Amino acid sequence: MTVQRNYEREFVRTFFTSPTAVEGEDDSAKMLRSAAGLRGMRAADVWIPDNEDATAPSMRDEGVRNIIEVVAEHGADFPGEIHPRVVWHREDPSKRYDGLRYMMEIADPDNGAVDNIDGFVIPEVGDIDDWKKADEFFTIVESEHGLEEGSLSMSVIVESGEAEVALNRIRDEMGKPSNNLERMFMLVDGEVDYTKDMRAMTPTGELPEWPELRHNTSKGASAAGLVAVDGPYDNIRDVEGYRERMEANRAKGMTGIWSLTPEQVEVANTAPLPPRTGTWLLDVGDGAVELASEDGAEVYDGDEVSLSAEGDTYRLSIDGDDHELSEDELREVLLDRTSYVPSMDDIVESMEEFEAAKEAGKGAIAMTRSATLSIDGVEVDLSEDRMWDEATYQAAQTPITLFQDVYEHRPDQHEELEEMYGADVVERATSVGF
Repeated sequence: MTVQRNYEREFVRTFFTSPTAVEGEDDSAKMLRSAAGLRGMRAADVWIPDNEDATAPSMRDEGVRNIIEVVAEHGADFPGEIHPRVVWHREDPSKRYDGLRYMMEIADPDNGAVDNIDGFVIPEVGDIDDWKKADEFFTIVESEHGLEEGSLSMSVIVESGEAEVALNRIRDEMGKPSNNLERMFMLVDGEVDYTKDMRAMTPTGELPEWPELRHNTSKGASAAGLVAVDGPYDNIRDVEGYRERMEANRAKGMTGIWSLTPEQVEVANTAPLPPRTGTWLLDVGDGAVELASEDGAEVYDGDEVSLSAEGDTYRLSIDGDDHELSEDELREVLLDRTSYVPSMDDIVESMEEFEAAKEAGKGAIAMTRSATLSIDGVEVDLSEDRMWDEATYQAAQTPITLFQDVYEHRPDQHEELEEMYGADVVERATSVGF
């Protein structure tokens, strides 16, 4: 039996876990059925029927049966990929055996679910030899059931110092004839168990942020051609904190994040995409303030900056300091303190302009961005040129590549994307950059 898989996608935005069996319910598979019915921006790129931490040990056998039933019935219509998480532990052979047993049952073609299963997630991995043990179990499952070798992808959750060290070795180990680690797909951070393994403590008892772990996971994924995913953000009501975490992650090259609710899925699906409209920011104090576009000007409406004009000079008060400036000096100060977040249309237009210049034989061109900044009713015209060359073009292409990846692999989101950006921008964004 041959199962065809497609792992061409470069990005995973959302990693959504669901308990496989809920104790005390008439239908213990209710959470699985609910997740299987999600569509559009509320449906994750990768859905994880979680037969490990999210499911009580006494319910895991039933959880496996629920996975098989729900995935066999609804999996073909689910718009993302399906990767059940099974039990495993680097120091516990009995858990590793249970993981093998569960994978063997879920992947049995006679049970009707494997055609809709893309792979499995292995938690609590240790050093690189432990990753190889898991890989060998995948190969056994595929061989036993007549599946194509490598057809089931393997993703791991980094929850120990050993696993973090292994991130530096995975690239060298993949491709050796003694393993099938080419099946690797996602590297996922599990900060809770990682904190326990590291014996880390904070005064409040809250988790450390572990920026080093996220950087190392992203680096390991980049080196090995894999996908990096951050761990869960437990405060599900803190939407702004969730957004800030994702923004910090993207600066490290980590687009994906664990999602605990469909609401978090929707936020995480949309946050990495370029904004619909561009925004000017003004640096004030310790942060940047978003300016409001009104009548062709970018307006600052706050108390931390004041500006007045007195003949040919200007008096600017900012960050507690007063400055008496000429018009040119004022422009320099404000240019240093302003930045622009480009919209999808802005990025596409800049890329199209550079592509046209390349076609005409030019290796670099100047792109001009201008705005009228208004503070206390005093307007200042700002303009700056940025040189675009091939390197700039490639860097700008990353958010467009993400959009194109989403558009190709999530047709259920096409309508929402067109509502967000407009049909013309979507059409141009899907064709630019080739």
